[in-house]
Amino acid sequence: MHVCIVGAGITGLATAYVLQQAGYRVTVVDRGAAPAAGASGGNGAQLSFAYVQPLADSGIWKMLPKLLTEKDSPLRFRLKADPAQWRWGLGFLQACNSATSQASTQSLLSLAAESRVAFEQMLQQESLDCDHKTPGKLVLYPTQEALDTAAQQVALQARMGGATQHIMNAAQVARIEPALGSYAPRMAGAVYTPSESVVDCRVLCEQLATLLQQRGADMRFDTTVHGFDVQGGSIHALRTATGVLQADHFVLASGWDSAQHARQLGLRIPVYPLKGYSITMDTAQQAHAAPLVSVTDTTRKVVFARIGERLRVAGMVEIVGADTTLHTDRIASLQQSTREVFPQLNQTADVQPWTGMRPATPTGLPITGRQRGGPGNLWLQTGHGALGLTLAFGSAQRLLQQMQTA
Repeated sequence: MHVCIVGAGITGLATAYVLQQAGYRVTVVDRGAAPAAGASGGNGAQLSFAYVQPLADSGIWKMLPKLLTEKDSPLRFRLKADPAQWRWGLGFLQACNSATSQASTQSLLSLAAESRVAFEQMLQQESLDCDHKTPGKLVLYPTQEALDTAAQQVALQARMGGATQHIMNAAQVARIEPALGSYAPRMAGAVYTPSESVVDCRVLCEQLATLLQQRGADMRFDTTVHGFDVQGGSIHALRTATGVLQADHFVLASGWDSAQHARQLGLRIPVYPLKGYSITMDTAQQAHAAPLVSVTDTTRKVVFARIGERLRVAGMVEIVGADTTLHTDRIASLQQSTREVFPQLNQTADVQPWTGMRPATPTGLPITGRQRGGPGNLWLQTGHGALGLTLAFGSAQRLLQQMQTA
């Protein structure tokens, strides 16, 4: 059975790996010149298997006026004459209630648990060298009220069978991560999850692509999708800039392009790009000043992850459509956040700036499987938002199960 997968980010490559392991013949198509050319290339590097609070949460209503009006807000919204943006925005606001947030949390926790098992099995089997570590994660909160709200989320996740988590005060946080010592007076405390890990997603994707190719997969980069030939309710072939590609099944794992590709097949899926930014700094000569534990600062909506001898700093949410411009003021904001949280860390001239588009659904729940009204041999694997790295292998396993029972 031959499966063509559109997209060579972490979700597409994880899907290709799982399907190939199950005996499927795999072709991967991507418009980029190499794996992880999109959102996977410079993401936050954190594997958040245990702390998966969706972006659409009832607490957003209290924060929204400030997020929309502050000059240096991590959220930037540019209203466009784009029905897809309006539909996504309205869907997101409708999802910002306690009932929907709790249901999404339950679904994400279940998928994340499956993904942890599949990801760790893959790492053990393949012995990949991709800076995978398990340093734990601290999610910092500025006020006692915010920390108390986080404690409610921790209690909810504990009732749902989530991993062990602890509520820490500022002094305890500084003992767990000494590099946060000077920042401790500016926080009330944190949620600490000892089991959380990090990985270099770009390197992981590169090594997965190499494995796939060595085992017979057809990897086609620099290949733009032009459309699909549909006959009798099934996709007969994929039309690309380099020719026509036939297969038995087709998987859309093309990130924020997946909505456009779906429209070519007459489908409208609730996936919209949420633009993010990151910088990556060399910390080899000042390891003591950079954190070992992963850190998420909820005040700035920025994550800090140590990957080998580098520090990845990532954040921002821009709802601006297909604007892929790397804006220098956003990079400067990440640098300023780094100076404030880790003032002893001297930033090098080369901070390796990056921007990418996260494919998100309004609820935060990814779309995996067939779509009603679509071709019978079309499978979706998209909408993972900021949790693509976390959920990729669990989503791949679920897609395999669906295909095997179809």
